[in-house]
Amino acid sequence: MKQNATILLDIHGMSCAGCVRSVEQALAQVQGVSSASVNFASRSAAVVGKASAENLIDAVKTAGYDAALHEVVSVKEQERQLGADLTEAVLKSLIVLIAASLLMADMWFGFLPSLNAKPAWLAISLVTLALMLFAGGQFYRNAAKAALHGAATMDTLIALGTAMAYFYSLVAVFLPGILPEGSRHQFFEAALYVIGFVSLGRAIEVYSRADASLAIQKLYNLAPRRVTILERGIEQTVSTASLVKGQHVRVNPGETFPVDGRMLMGKTSVNESLLTGESMPILKDEGDLVSAGTQNIDGSVIVEVLQAGEETRLAAISRLVAEAQNSKPPVARLVDRIASFFVPFVCAIAILSALYWWFLGPEPQLSYAFVTAVSVLVVACPCALGLAIPMSVMVGLGRGAATGILIRNSEILQVANRIDVLVLDKTGTLTVGKPHVVAVHDLDSDQLSAVMALEQRATHPVAEALVDSCEEMSITPASVSGVRQIAGGGVEGSFEDQKMLVGSLQYLEEEGVARLPRIDDRGTVVGVALGGQFVGHFLLRDKLREEAADVISELESRGIRCVIATGDRQRVAKRTATRVGIEEVYAEMSPEDKLNLVQSFQSEGMTVGMIGDGINDAVALSAADVGIAMGIGADIAQESADITLRESSLNGVTDMLNLSRRVMNNIYQNLVAAFAYNLILIPVAAGLLFPTLLSPALAGLAMALSSVSVVLNASRLRFS
Repeated sequence: MKQNATILLDIHGMSCAGCVRSVEQALAQVQGVSSASVNFASRSAAVVGKASAENLIDAVKTAGYDAALHEVVSVKEQERQLGADLTEAVLKSLIVLIAASLLMADMWFGFLPSLNAKPAWLAISLVTLALMLFAGGQFYRNAAKAALHGAATMDTLIALGTAMAYFYSLVAVFLPGILPEGSRHQFFEAALYVIGFVSLGRAIEVYSRADASLAIQKLYNLAPRRVTILERGIEQTVSTASLVKGQHVRVNPGETFPVDGRMLMGKTSVNESLLTGESMPILKDEGDLVSAGTQNIDGSVIVEVLQAGEETRLAAISRLVAEAQNSKPPVARLVDRIASFFVPFVCAIAILSALYWWFLGPEPQLSYAFVTAVSVLVVACPCALGLAIPMSVMVGLGRGAATGILIRNSEILQVANRIDVLVLDKTGTLTVGKPHVVAVHDLDSDQLSAVMALEQRATHPVAEALVDSCEEMSITPASVSGVRQIAGGGVEGSFEDQKMLVGSLQYLEEEGVARLPRIDDRGTVVGVALGGQFVGHFLLRDKLREEAADVISELESRGIRCVIATGDRQRVAKRTATRVGIEEVYAEMSPEDKLNLVQSFQSEGMTVGMIGDGINDAVALSAADVGIAMGIGADIAQESADITLRESSLNGVTDMLNLSRRVMNNIYQNLVAAFAYNLILIPVAAGLLFPTLLSPALAGLAMALSSVSVVLNASRLRFS
């Protein structure tokens, strides 16, 4: 059976939030589609289901728009095209605005022929028509397509308003006798001003939203296109796209790692800031893992390819961000529904306004009727409304990705704002998930040197902790022989002709070591025996994250109830809870127990966040209203979560909540501005402030500025 897949489409011809709803409905009606989400800001759609791309594209075209499979284009090429498009749009707009200004200036200085000079005004009318089509042809084409499908969009309003201004002017110039004497005015400049201002505003809007999207692509378009591989000791340069698992790649200082891999040779510092948000370089040695997109700083290294191309973490993050940008917070669906009725509502207001001024207004009635109708049509275009949410979401998700917060679905931004209780796993979440030596008892420097030498040959996490501890004490490894790692026990070898054992007390007892002491198990005990006699021990514990207590305090101050849910022992869990300031502890829990705990909170009407890193957390992460995975955790935990903290720091939780609050505040600011703009200016355009009337030209300028203001406000998130 064919599995559900996500297909990304580029949508062409959308001009407002009403178009978004039309395209979504067309896609949703295709057989096999589970869900369809259209993003007005990125002019794209994400469709989940079993439908073919061909059927989806046909459905969009049937609805009156154009669609194509999303094509991956290099950032450099996109930037070049974006700059060229902006330059072209600005030049077209300026030409039209200059022409409109000349016509406007004639009203004061009278340098053009009078309206009685028909040949001259025939030329002016033809030039005006050519300029309208030159700079605003897309408005009329899109409006015609929408009309053929029984729809009305922003382009409908622009096309109606400017066409009315143009044809009224033709009548005033060539058939003045059919108009009352006081209404014989031409409005060619109004039509040109509307086209010029709206086109300029749209060009700025398109550039800003595309630039926001490119900021994310730049972040994840980091892997080099050409790499140096080693085969049979010979180096050769090949395309990154040709790499396969198991090949060996040389990465020199200053270069970017092209793959996810394991270091085979060399040592270096790696800048992972663009992937995880960690500002300090990370030391990488033989055996350590590296990720595509991170930068090699100061060493030439050989890396074994583990994942390449679309299988890397970098590519996975890029796909998730692209899909998340096309998702919508719940408030967006309400706005889409409102926008779908908005254009017909505006047309009705324009007609009623015209009828009022024609039949009940003062002289010249026809002029007033015309001006108010056109101004209402132009000023009410719902561009700002359509951009209010997707622009904030797009920029916010990009900002989160740049700081190490990967959000899989934008709905979570709205839900995260309402978290009542946060369930935290202990190991790997509140703690770093690795053993750390907290005490060394009764071992002298020679014995520590021998222990260090033995443990350097072992691969267990405990061995790594012992070696790290010895290095911190400036111990140098001694000469040992016959080293052997005992699975589940420890390490043995020969030191100064005596057998040395390093391992658990149970292992030492099984090996017949004498005088084993009774040791409090407040952590993991690693004993050391030499010549059959117990000589000392290490005490290890999982190290608490340095930021844990401060983060918990911050969350509690926000009114979020924090609880620990762990599979560890009650005493260990309680000790961790005390150290970080959490009072509510649930210990010795199975994955099912964690799931039941989350669901019990939800049954009490609480919005539940869950943060964890292990396979045993995956079920609870899926069930929580907001699932948060630590970046170093198990893949299944990250796949089950809504948010992944790439830096694996609990500071990412507060950063995520701050981002959620900022994005939602930005959305509400945009919505208030967009709705207020329409609520205030539509009555003004209809003549509420008579004798002051809003001219069509000023209406076009106001509409363009409303869209630009929303885009600029959303762009603030990039720097917050």
